[in-house]
Amino acid sequence: MINAANDPTGTSGGVWSGAWVGERLGVELVGDEELSGLLGLALRRNPKRAHLLVSNVLGKHVPQSPSVVHGHGFALGRRVRELLGEAGARTAVVLGYAETATGLGHSVADGVGDAPYLHSTRRPVEGVDRAGGFEESHSHATSHLLLPEDPSLLAGRGPLVLVDDEFSTGNTVLNTIRALHERYPRRRYVVVALVDMRSAADQGRLDEFAREIGARVDLVATAKGTVRLPEGVLEKGQALVAEYEGAAGPPGAGAGAAVTGTSAAEVTRVELGWPAGVPDGGRHGFTPAHRARLESALPAMAARLAEALPTEARRVLVLGFEELMYAPLALARELEKAAAGLEVRFSTTTRSPVLAVDDPGYAIRSRIVFPAHDDPADGPGERYAYNVAGGGFDAVVAVVDSVADTAALHADNGLPATLAAHTPNVLLAVVPSYVPPVRHRGEAPARPRATVADEGGRRFEGTAVTEPAEVASATRGASTAAASASAGARGPSAATEPHPPTPAPVTERPSMLPDPLRGPAFSSYAPEDVGWLLRDLSDVTLEAPTEEREEAIQSGGAHYAESLPVEYQPSEQYQALFHSALDASAERIALAVGVVTETVLAERSPRPVIVSLARAGTPVGVLMRRWARYRHGVEVPHYAVSIVRGRGIDANALRWLAAHHDPADVVFVDGWTGKGAITRELAAALTEFEETDGITGFDPEIAVLADPGSCVRTYGTREDFLIPSACLNSTVSGLISRTVLRSDLVGPDDFHGAKFYRELAGVDVSVDFLDAIADRFGDVVDAVDARTKELLADDRTPTWEGWAAVERISEEYGIHDVNLVKPGVGETTRVLLRRVPWKILARAGAGADLDHVRLLAEQRGVPVEEVAELPYTCVGLIHPQYTRGATGADGRAVAV
Repeated sequence: MINAANDPTGTSGGVWSGAWVGERLGVELVGDEELSGLLGLALRRNPKRAHLLVSNVLGKHVPQSPSVVHGHGFALGRRVRELLGEAGARTAVVLGYAETATGLGHSVADGVGDAPYLHSTRRPVEGVDRAGGFEESHSHATSHLLLPEDPSLLAGRGPLVLVDDEFSTGNTVLNTIRALHERYPRRRYVVVALVDMRSAADQGRLDEFAREIGARVDLVATAKGTVRLPEGVLEKGQALVAEYEGAAGPPGAGAGAAVTGTSAAEVTRVELGWPAGVPDGGRHGFTPAHRARLESALPAMAARLAEALPTEARRVLVLGFEELMYAPLALARELEKAAAGLEVRFSTTTRSPVLAVDDPGYAIRSRIVFPAHDDPADGPGERYAYNVAGGGFDAVVAVVDSVADTAALHADNGLPATLAAHTPNVLLAVVPSYVPPVRHRGEAPARPRATVADEGGRRFEGTAVTEPAEVASATRGASTAAASASAGARGPSAATEPHPPTPAPVTERPSMLPDPLRGPAFSSYAPEDVGWLLRDLSDVTLEAPTEEREEAIQSGGAHYAESLPVEYQPSEQYQALFHSALDASAERIALAVGVVTETVLAERSPRPVIVSLARAGTPVGVLMRRWARYRHGVEVPHYAVSIVRGRGIDANALRWLAAHHDPADVVFVDGWTGKGAITRELAAALTEFEETDGITGFDPEIAVLADPGSCVRTYGTREDFLIPSACLNSTVSGLISRTVLRSDLVGPDDFHGAKFYRELAGVDVSVDFLDAIADRFGDVVDAVDARTKELLADDRTPTWEGWAAVERISEEYGIHDVNLVKPGVGETTRVLLRRVPWKILARAGAGADLDHVRLLAEQRGVPVEEVAELPYTCVGLIHPQYTRGATGADGRAVAV
């Protein structure tokens, strides 16, 4: 038998899979050319509509490549993102329809990128209040429930995106919008469907409805057309169904269908190691943070499936379960990518009874029938899987949630036994059903708990919940991200831990941590470029004259992070030097960006969470994010956090990161290394954090653009050259100050602080800097590949030669304090811009990389001393034991 599952175009041997119905009932599809490839036709016993549009790309009735299934939804999501714009996408919520469109809606949410996802459900869940419900007029099972864990998911003001597989009369969608708009009014809705099949009479209803409710309603569809139905088609269709069902024998078998299973089958159970706290789908809400954690675990889960498959298997079906579409689809996609030589297909079981006819011109060639196994609220009944029998599958991986892992599933006539009659190998994978914690009516949902370690060092999470819309918006664009199979293997092993133990208790902090700050409200960077885990202190006066700050810092009267230097405003000559340096070094920086990003993707995580150390690391983090998107199409989450020498990294920022991402995926990023002080600071701070909070998994290794001090393993280059972002202060760093930590401004539940210098917008070059380097990405691709390959094969163990050089210089120049020796072009520039410089040491023969240093030194009256054997291009020396009347170690007064 030629199965429709083998043919993604919807034709079999050149025959359209709707031809059988069309010939017998006169039903026609009219519209875009793509329609015949997207849709076939079948018949069902339904008193409201006899014909069924069968999608070839939905992954419900017709087994299809999982990349094709996800790709269609993702492409629709990208169109929605384009329609709404970046700001609209960040505040949108996507709502899918059960059961057919739960996976499609989730894929659309992936494409939107920033949106949390919720789907309607026909499964009531004890303890979860209804936030709404509606009826589907043409369906055989009409009641839809909306059960978000956090009701504010529907109460936001941003656009609501409603996703169904087809938009036919529009009744279901309009009923949904009307019901929700009464409770949660908003200004904009977007309706998304694979096909827009409205009749001419229904075409104007959407605009009329929008005017009625006073909101904008848009429609996005892959293809458009309509179904022409001759008079009396319902009665003729019902008679045809009765005729073929009668000819096929007992009810439930149907022409072309396989018989139900009758014997217990040998089923291989695969323990997936599903990440704790990640919902199995969108029934109660699924946030971008959930998406990132799921994607990071997928490689390891797919590896477990691949290992369990027989070696001779070549054609494999991953079969989902009714509303559980996205989780098995994600597993199937990962299996398709990872397992060479496998032809993977995806579809799901369904409640919907459809006539099966073994004919090339009919969309449903076969069906298998088995009893419901999830104790449904509406009572027992038959369930179906279509186009599986006769599909030529060497193995079927059935994926169900734990609510459906019942005795009925494993009975002699259950799904595995029925599948075993049609494939030599049946695997069963069970995804834990996510049930929100019970709370009293009106009580706010608990915030996600952080990752903790049990006594054996294994990592689990406490209960994670759907974030409120305003919290979720802070993590949107996280899209994305998947870690290596070895990283994913941190989950429970199939052999020894079929079920994870109870998590260790977690002490909740007294209040929820704030959302990340984003541009344009905070910083001149685009909001998707970076989320600042900082407190906005823009209205606080923190600046002090450089000389006063230096005296206070060196006398022990103040810490450098308790105030800010007055922002240096560059002269025209200096600005010209910056642009000249940027033009000259852009390609070299692009190469370093590509190399460090590729190294991170290869060694740390294929979909990392970049956490830059504010503020020098922030432009580098943005560029790494841009490279990952440019080269691999991966949207990498990026945040900026504060680290303060002597006081460590912001612990609240770490807690926020642990609550929203897997700490093992976090890659700390900085601009460059000098002597490695921040590298040591971070390692010590993370050790202390593990002891105080019990949160493990953060890797103290910093990735940097340049590592002249040989302090880290992950870098773009070890050359000490000019990175133009070091030339300026906030005007090349999104107009954000360096970070501030002062007890009267930063409370125990606050992030460290910083200022947004909005008033400097006229001289801001932050985006110019990024664009100039990103424009060179295409020129360095081959060089990046070659250099990355070399680095991955090299011994990159840090030698800490920079630290040794600093200690030597400190003694040779009579300073006796390594904190006053700032090696490298970047650190030397900081000395000249923010501190009281004593002198500059320059490597003999250093060229244009030091033009700006020489200019700044001249402007501040600081001598530049050439040194023959210097491991850095230059070193800045802060004036030792500074007072405003101080002299240096050589007895000379310092000009300031």
